[in-house]
Amino acid sequence: MQMLFDSESFVVLHLRPDTDPEAGTSPSPESLRQLPRHGFEIVDKRSGKEVYLDGTWAEMFQKQIMAWQQVEPTEQEVEEILDRYTGLAQQPVIVH
Repeated sequence: MQMLFDSESFVVLHLRPDTDPEAGTSPSPESLRQLPRHGFEIVDKRSGKEVYLDGTWAEMFQKQIMAWQQVEPTEQEVEEILDRYTGLAQQPVIVH
């Protein structure tokens, strides 16, 4: 898991199946038995909800990130794009 963005309103995490925080970058035997989950988690701090993007949604969001790398946007510009995903956020954030 890698944090890509953190502001007062949003957090964006990149979740990759090829990393195991306890063992460095090698996958654990348990993770090899599970289907890999590669995607992005967008947390809307204002509503306390999150959305997980995978598959086609993750691919589209990855293209957006690549575009941001070409032209560094302001925090406000990033938040405007992230705000478009808040309608998908149905899952409440639960701290455990």
